[in-house]
Amino acid sequence: MAGQKTKTDVAVIGAGPTGLFAVFECGMLKASCHVIDVLDMPGGQLSALYPDKPIYDIPGFPEIRADELVQRLTDQAAPFNPVYHFGQRVEKLDETPEGDWRLVTSAGTEITAKAVVIAGGVGAFGPNRPPIDRIEDFEGESVHYMVARRNDFAGKKVVIAGGGDSAVDWVNSLAEVAAKVTVLHRRKKFRAAPKSVEIMEGLVADGVVDLMVPFQPVDLEGRSGQIDAVIAADLDGNRERIEADAFLPFYGLSMNLGPIAQWGLNLDQNRIAVSPETMATSTHGIFAIGDIATYEGKLKLILQGFSEAAVAAHAIYPLVHPGEHLTFNYSTTTGVPGIEKTA
Repeated sequence: MAGQKTKTDVAVIGAGPTGLFAVFECGMLKASCHVIDVLDMPGGQLSALYPDKPIYDIPGFPEIRADELVQRLTDQAAPFNPVYHFGQRVEKLDETPEGDWRLVTSAGTEITAKAVVIAGGVGAFGPNRPPIDRIEDFEGESVHYMVARRNDFAGKKVVIAGGGDSAVDWVNSLAEVAAKVTVLHRRKKFRAAPKSVEIMEGLVADGVVDLMVPFQPVDLEGRSGQIDAVIAADLDGNRERIEADAFLPFYGLSMNLGPIAQWGLNLDQNRIAVSPETMATSTHGIFAIGDIATYEGKLKLILQGFSEAAVAAHAIYPLVHPGEHLTFNYSTTTGVPGIEKTA
């Protein structure tokens, strides 16, 4: 769809869990959706940071893996035929003479919509890169800031840097499939969940994982996108060479609202202030849900984002179907396209 012009009822910016559920809620109210996301896949931070990690506070699921939740949300939205524009960022947002909104993406795609839902988490995000010369030469080949498929590292020598949840969780997970896992951290204390750290320490004690503390990555050896070794240095500048096929630096994400900050919305500490009754922003026809939205009493939980998606969809209905009265019905009454109702 890149470079094309298209129209839809609702443009959803962000394909994270709240954005995906907004597609379902809008679909139930006869509103079509196009979804734009900077990542090349649905799921937002669930897919980018911890697809294998379990989530415990989704109603009806005592435990569900992040990637499974994303798949279920995608399947739930599928009957409404959403159009996804992955690997694109909304660069421009202008109101048309008719009162609709025109979005232009980084790929040149133009989408005209009657309403816009911003579900972009806390804005566009990118990795915090370690200060290593030429690291960009290896990115996407042997340097990765997220893990999409664990088995891509099967049988490989992997070096992981960092001390937070993402680093420790992937140490524990990749230790099951990699030929060797080495952890670099600048201090003995880790910021990850205590249970995860305990598991990692057990792997270190068993000789499955090598722990190098206090060490930080300072250089890479290799060519043509493939590293041969990671060079690490301690606090005194002493260097160690670690043979490696892959390097995973987990230093968190740098959050940035990007062009959203220039759209004239009412911002509150890098988040968008909304009315909780409708999830409407200060600009007519634009709504915000999920982590990027803020209001008094806001809880930064996925389940709260789901509720906000439903509220926004109902507030959008009169924009998509002006003059039509909306009679509230439960899904058990209306059913869902493609899903046969049972007695």
